[in-house]
Amino acid sequence: MRRKFKPQPQRENKNPHNINEKIKAREVRLVGDNVEMGVYPIARAMEMANEQELDLVEISPNANPPVCKIIDYKKFLYEQKKRDKALKAKATKVIIKEIRFGPQTDDHDYDFKKRHAEKFLKEGAKLKAYVFFKGRSIVYKDQGEILLLKLAQELEEWGKVEQMPKLEGKRMTMFIAPKPNKK
Repeated sequence: MRRKFKPQPQRENKNPHNINEKIKAREVRLVGDNVEMGVYPIARAMEMANEQELDLVEISPNANPPVCKIIDYKKFLYEQKKRDKALKAKATKVIIKEIRFGPQTDDHDYDFKKRHAEKFLKEGAKLKAYVFFKGRSIVYKDQGEILLLKLAQELEEWGKVEQMPKLEGKRMTMFIAPKPNKK
């Protein structure tokens, strides 16, 4: 027995806006720079767009009557994509760097990790410093807290504490956010 081929339904409208003949309303409100604003029958609005060799684009379909604009649609889409791309580029991405300590970290290791933490904060990344307690070392939780508070105090110039040391399971965690650069 042969299977019958089912054709996939075609996409009606790949554009996010209704343009030209796709506009269903009888009357539209025209807005824009190159037209006299007001309510026009759809035929007159289409005629005005054709005279200017531009497209009639439905900007606000839910308004009564729908709001349309006479513009070059391809150029409009291009500028909209360009605007979206610029906004996305300006959006800040939060980077979190982690530094792990033991409850009895010696001075050399501490200084080495502190220099890294300082570098991370200067680069604008958030810092998550934590002390991990293995096995029975949980009895030294006060030492872990002292270690984290000491780190926060020494990094005060480059960042400020967002969350004080907090014990969660076998980890004592503290967050430090970078201070904004003074230019």
